[in-house]
Amino acid sequence: QVQLVESGGGLVQAGGSLRLSCEASGRTFGLYATGWFRQAPGKEREFVAVISRSGASTYYADSAKGRFTISRDNAKNTVYLQMNSLRPEDTALYICAAVLTSYDVTPTNRAQYEYWGQGTQVTVSS
Repeated sequence: QVQLVESGGGLVQAGGSLRLSCEASGRTFGLYATGWFRQAPGKEREFVAVISRSGASTYYADSAKGRFTISRDNAKNTVYLQMNSLRPEDTALYICAAVLTSYDVTPTNRAQYEYWGQGTQVTVSS
């Protein structure tokens, strides 16, 4: 069982930056690929970024490429999402998710994930 707790959200002006953190419980977090998803009111939950269990591989949604960076520190059981050049359309609840993997893969489909956090709200004003 893995429990995920997100933090770092808040209100920021367009063009600003935020760094989100996802802290996991358990001693085997290094075996879990971890992704960030987001959900805006009235919209479906969408994939943002994922990092493989070792951190060697990452993958981003087109909307995040060049602006967001995902990273992890397995010694601290934490995954980060650095978000730069934020836009009003990035406003959403950002949710961390994890899945146990046998290889260093980067799943992007939300149906593949086993564990989910409660999310942290990001609001970008224009």
